[in-house]
Amino acid sequence: MAIHIGKVYTRGGDKGTTALIGGSRVPKDHIRVETYGCLDELNSLVGLCRSALTAEKALPARDKKELEARLREIQNRIFDLGSVLSAPGEGWKGMPLPGPESVTLLEKSMDAMQKSLKPLDSFVLPGGSWSNAWFHLCRTVCRRAERRISALMRTESVPPEALRYVNRLSDWFFVAARFVAVRGKTKEYLWEYPAKSKAAKAKS
Repeated sequence: MAIHIGKVYTRGGDKGTTALIGGSRVPKDHIRVETYGCLDELNSLVGLCRSALTAEKALPARDKKELEARLREIQNRIFDLGSVLSAPGEGWKGMPLPGPESVTLLEKSMDAMQKSLKPLDSFVLPGGSWSNAWFHLCRTVCRRAERRISALMRTESVPPEALRYVNRLSDWFFVAARFVAVRGKTKEYLWEYPAKSKAAKAKS
């Protein structure tokens, strides 16, 4: 597929509508537009993750290289998925789509990172390093995209692979956030819920 982008503005959306693949126009707040808009937002945040990784001085170079490769792959699959979701009806058939192999790649990456992580006894609070915080923000926006896809599936045609990939991707961001904290030797903050706080005080 040849892509040529010349003039950026078209004035076509000045009246509050936007064109989908195929040429049909819908309101800019249509659920389909909102759905692939969430993925566009997520892709931008992944770019911030990539930038943040370059500033992580304590993170081993090998880890940076592996994460950079995964993030580039993820950005391309998110873009594929955004294109698919901008095609109404079954216009997405035959388009590139993150399939089982993309999900498997995420799972293998998570399994490898988990080897450096200890089991949790509480929920994680974002923060500790820029990379950790950006990865967590990606996780939350990815979950929002997942909710939008789920809502869209109830009324329009959406390939099931879309929901499966985004669901696994949000898990990947969570594991990656923990991984960069541990491997970068920065503090990982946990939720100090009341029952745990009382137990800790009792032991001290």
